[in-house]
Amino acid sequence: MNLHTIRPAKGATHKQKRLGRGEASGKGGTSTKGNKGGQSRAGYQRKMAHEGGQMPIQRRIPKRGFNNIHRIEYKVLNVGQLDHLVEKYSLTEISAEYLYINGLIAQTDRIKILGAGELKAKLSFKVHAVSEKAKSAIEGAGGTIEILK
Repeated sequence: MNLHTIRPAKGATHKQKRLGRGEASGKGGTSTKGNKGGQSRAGYQRKMAHEGGQMPIQRRIPKRGFNNIHRIEYKVLNVGQLDHLVEKYSLTEISAEYLYINGLIAQTDRIKILGAGELKAKLSFKVHAVSEKAKSAIEGAGGTIEILK
């Protein structure tokens, strides 16, 4: 037995009927596509979200508001939460790397410190934004702040 002599078993393969090659072929006339119209033509593609003439859902539902593409989303930490984080994770610095390593934020999150609560620990901060109240609380406790771009 050689590779060039291998053939499928007798009766295992069948010739396909060719569409649209006359009535005698058994698949002539409309080529099994029904009658006339776009769906019987080559290259027909139904539009996305087509609902057969019913008003599509994206047109039935009213639109409200808008999404501001320039909005900057921050993960917010209040000054009152920081003492708890320092005890739990033994942090000396609040930065994106430390928070990411401890599973508190995602890698791409930006951090903003807000001023609710009191801060007792002396910490250094490397964050993206700080409120005025938080800034005064951090500096009052003897900490330092570095704003990241």
